[in-house]
Amino acid sequence: MRRAKLFFAVWFMALALGVQPVSAHHLKDYRKVEGVTGNLSSMGSDTLANLMTFWAEAFERHYPNVNVQIQSAGSATAPPALIQGTAQLGPMSREMRAREVEGFETRYGYKPVAVPVAIDALAIFVHHDNPLPSLTFEQVDAVFSRNLRCGATTPIRTWGQLGLEGNWKNRDIQLFGRNSVSGTYGYFKTRALCKGDFLDNVNEQPGSASVVQAVSSSLHAIGYSGVGFQTTSVRAVPLVRDDGVTVAPSAETAADGSYPLARFLYVYVNKEPNKPLPKLTQEFIRLVLSEEGQAIVAKDGYVPLPQNIIRQTLRQLDISP
Repeated sequence: MRRAKLFFAVWFMALALGVQPVSAHHLKDYRKVEGVTGNLSSMGSDTLANLMTFWAEAFERHYPNVNVQIQSAGSATAPPALIQGTAQLGPMSREMRAREVEGFETRYGYKPVAVPVAIDALAIFVHHDNPLPSLTFEQVDAVFSRNLRCGATTPIRTWGQLGLEGNWKNRDIQLFGRNSVSGTYGYFKTRALCKGDFLDNVNEQPGSASVVQAVSSSLHAIGYSGVGFQTTSVRAVPLVRDDGVTVAPSAETAADGSYPLARFLYVYVNKEPNKPLPKLTQEFIRLVLSEEGQAIVAKDGYVPLPQNIIRQTLRQLDISP
């Protein structure tokens, strides 16, 4: 399945030694250390806004003399903030693009470090009362894209074209999505639209929660957002994979790799080679990758990382668990 290729490539590395996704209680407890004070700034992903806030609150409980500031305007804002030094943490719901890495490397002489922090499933939401049973990727592309690069031959503009009958048949589909600074926008464009272009009438929203709210407010709406933002007013539509298997987004299907729009979420940091991270940044990352931090991941509706990924990440950062 071409759309899940990147996810599976990373995932199977995690499973190479038979390691399975684990709940947070198998991880190390976070142990407070001395000498952690100051200001920590984060700029980046809206998808990670809640997680970053919850992690910041936990961090500040351990260290009352620390102030963590979170700004979540979109993944595209993380690289400039790291390059300019206005943020120590750059949360992103996608990997940095080559030009973003190049910009950082031009400034510092080395590449930024991507720290995986959680697993997410990108869901396609409809109104709770919408009876749509499932979608193929060709249908998704025909609904959202102007290019039809995923195999469809005809654009889809009404619910009847997706097989709905009765009062639904002639209703126009109302489209909602993220804005172009969002990593979710870029991920959906690459994976679900086969790198095609969005239609001009996609109503771009400033945040993931805004997409869900918009869909919940319109019976005819459809939109994409992280599954962690799901509410009782919307329904996540199962997707038909290339092999014909229909899979709904959930923590379980994201964790086992069967859902085709699963992805890693990252926090990028500025780590000079052969030198430790600044203590404040290091301890925040250590908390995120601890039992406490990954329990927050699960509580917020995302999927905790496998132990193997956490151990490997900590080793690469020269951080003791």
